[in-house]
Amino acid sequence: MVFAHGFGCDQNMWRHVAPQFEDRYRVVLFDFVGAGGARAPYDPDRYASLDGYADDVVRICRALGLRDVVFVGHSVSAMIGALAEVAAPDLFDALVMIGPSPRYLDDAGYHGGFEPADIDNLLDSLAGNYLGWSASMAPAIMGNPDRPELGEELRASFCTVDPAIAEGFARATFLADNRADLPAVSARCLVLQSREDIIASPEVGRYVADHLADASLVVLDATGHCPHLSAPGEVVDAMNDFLKVRA
Repeated sequence: MVFAHGFGCDQNMWRHVAPQFEDRYRVVLFDFVGAGGARAPYDPDRYASLDGYADDVVRICRALGLRDVVFVGHSVSAMIGALAEVAAPDLFDALVMIGPSPRYLDDAGYHGGFEPADIDNLLDSLAGNYLGWSASMAPAIMGNPDRPELGEELRASFCTVDPAIAEGFARATFLADNRADLPAVSARCLVLQSREDIIASPEVGRYVADHLADASLVVLDATGHCPHLSAPGEVVDAMNDFLKVRA
């Protein structure tokens, strides 16, 4: 079971979820370039799109000799996992997508949740004052105002990332359009969606599940974009139910 963190996060974000599967799976945690303890050279051309991150996932799986992988991806890593599965379907048995979005921008007949001006403002703010952006956005993204320690944890995580790398990852994330990639995913998928999420709405979660070949959608009784931190028990229960289907 391979866990992949979202934008501005690192592998520590899985501390409430990953240990619950160590008795049944070989659990693999890692940091994308620029996050946590990852100190590999950053190539802005390689990571200008999510394909570079997906290739890293495939390389990690092959280097470790993994097979029948259950890939658990949060936020942008849900789409990174989809791209990795399309590129190397022999490696993957299932994908768990937490708060996925194939496109953040609204489009004709598609509601991604953001207008072009929203994304432009977000990227400009991130590039101009990354620390200020982190302080203002982290609590809103976490979406649990009654638990301010969660927003503070996310803010602190954002602030550990090199601003230049964060800006590049944000552009690759928020300007991506992976809608056409969804039907090409052959692995069975679980889409986990918070009932309230300012980054990926329930409508987006339904779109993802409807456009995958073999997917189920579970709407968690959770708020915010990081239910693996705010409601880890619900995430674990939903994953266990999903994994028991094959067993």
